[in-house]
Amino acid sequence: MGYPTIDFLFLSEEDMIKAGVKDMPACIEAMEEVLTCMNAGDYVMGGENHNSHGSQVSFPKESQFPNMPLDEGDDRRFMAMPAYIGGSFDLMGMKWYGSNMANREKGLPRSILTVMLNDKDTGAPLALMSANLLSAYRTGAIPGVGAKYLAKKGARVCGVCGPGVMGKTSLAAILCTCPDIDTVKIKGRGKASLDAFVTYVKATYPNLKSVEAVDTVEELIRDTDVVSFANTSGTDPSKYPFVKKEWIKPGALIIGLSAFDMDSKELSSCSLVVDNRKLYEAWAEEFPYPSFGMNNIIGSKFTDMAHDGIISMDDITDLGDIIFGKKEGRTSDDEIFVYSVGGMPVEDVAWGKVCYERAKMLGLGTTLRLWEQPDMH
Repeated sequence: MGYPTIDFLFLSEEDMIKAGVKDMPACIEAMEEVLTCMNAGDYVMGGENHNSHGSQVSFPKESQFPNMPLDEGDDRRFMAMPAYIGGSFDLMGMKWYGSNMANREKGLPRSILTVMLNDKDTGAPLALMSANLLSAYRTGAIPGVGAKYLAKKGARVCGVCGPGVMGKTSLAAILCTCPDIDTVKIKGRGKASLDAFVTYVKATYPNLKSVEAVDTVEELIRDTDVVSFANTSGTDPSKYPFVKKEWIKPGALIIGLSAFDMDSKELSSCSLVVDNRKLYEAWAEEFPYPSFGMNNIIGSKFTDMAHDGIISMDDITDLGDIIFGKKEGRTSDDEIFVYSVGGMPVEDVAWGKVCYERAKMLGLGTTLRLWEQPDMH
């Protein structure tokens, strides 16, 4: 039999920008559909449980082999994150990346990411795309979906911990879904990054009434309606930003996009929501108890608390249940929500599909040929 020629599209970062990868309102809409697909079960991720975040290669502290990479600090790893997502996306794909904090000394981002999209039936490649921006925007959009359903109406003050890429994209998403916000507070570790972030926010959102840097987590939290923790973090919970409930404004939404910590009993008195409960159940299997710390996302503390009997697993609400109306969202103006964002490859595949379709429509990218005909078959 004859075999068809296989071509696929390569999309550079410039192509992705032209294809609308930074279109935050559209990304939020896509991520809301992703969460509903996941809640309905119309997806598959890796692992026997079909909910694994991905497969990670970490390196040893020491090795007898001179060329073996070593674990010389936090976030030195490679990771493959495959997923199928249904709904209007109906596509298979994978995010692949290497991460190394030392990249910054070379003028490179900490992580360098690509996404491959594949035909769900044949496995043939459809597109290989630059994915740093794709990942950043889909990551920021998930807090935006949470803010849409969980933030108090009329929220005016937003706080961001971490003046980096995730801080920028999560702020963009929150401003999309909380249009009354007029004040932004930012907490960071270095004056230069803080000053640059404040300058960026003022230039990007000139209608904001106030943009200010604060020195402490307490200042960030007090009198703030929506807080995004988007800071870099490692695996030592003692170094995570710590939040006391007495600081939290009644009715506030705290979003754990990255690491922060609270006292378990104080946390148990808040309403606990996650982006996909099965992801955290999978993490609880993959990371021996206690999971929190080995995994720095606050939702892993939720499952540790269930293990300890402080809460039950039924006290952890899937955001999809709120979107579908299976569970109540906000029931009072004073209810405090803590929303955990884990990040999943289904999100990369979904936003990649949207950008891929736009790129084809606009004639963007470079066509690459896999084969005219396979040499061996």
